[in-house]
Amino acid sequence: MARVEIVDVTDEDRFELIPPCADPSFDHRTCDYWEDAERGSKASRPSWLPASNRPADAPGERPGSRPPSNPFAPPPKTDTNPFLPAPKTAANPFAPSSSGPVRNPFLEGLPGSPSDNPFAPGPRARPTIAAEAPRKLQFLGRGLGVFGSYAKVLLLDGEPAGYCQFGPLSAYPRALRLRELYTELPTAPLPAVITCIATTAEARRGGRALRLVEEVCDDLGSRGFAAVEVYPEAAARENSTPAARPGFWIRAGFVLAVDDDRYPVLRREL
Repeated sequence: MARVEIVDVTDEDRFELIPPCADPSFDHRTCDYWEDAERGSKASRPSWLPASNRPADAPGERPGSRPPSNPFAPPPKTDTNPFLPAPKTAANPFAPSSSGPVRNPFLEGLPGSPSDNPFAPGPRARPTIAAEAPRKLQFLGRGLGVFGSYAKVLLLDGEPAGYCQFGPLSAYPRALRLRELYTELPTAPLPAVITCIATTAEARRGGRALRLVEEVCDDLGSRGFAAVEVYPEAAARENSTPAARPGFWIRAGFVLAVDDDRYPVLRREL
């Protein structure tokens, strides 16, 4: 029996585990269909995958050889004239000196500053996504410090076989717009949503997607949500929809909350 593992997508290494779509014209790693209600697309866009916003090195420079831009740092060492005075640099009030530890004059004397209580633990570092990370990973990482992961990958014997994207309703404008069409849905408390569920063609018909959804629902319940909703496309082809079809969600324990020919809403209480 294949070994099943489900992991959260929280960094670039886990992002690389997201499996390809059965239809190669789509790609979970570049899809912003749910994040952009106006122009979102499920299309495969390879240009989104390399790191972006990374400054290019000047001609003749090795990658990463450019010194950082720091107005308080001394200039890099070069061949200089020993008979000329050394260039002056701006004073840096935050730089360490031989006379004592680093000082921050803007924090001194303020309530809650570290000097107020030497026994109190420092602020807890929250996980973040690097600014040069792929655009989709930045979408998935928006809530890491507060909500947690927005996606999970299912592995079979260490190989990626399934993908699920989820989160608070506020993270997905298209889902929010769809939900606003149906006044009969409860408005409080707002549910979590599952926007995408998929497995590779090789992993289908083995209950893998159902197991992944069950894991996501358990996770959402532990985060305090009372319900989760999905918005499938009723007539979509199996390989062209990120949100599966209504029959799948009924097998996963959801019930039909709004019957609609195109975009029904299914809901599961947690």
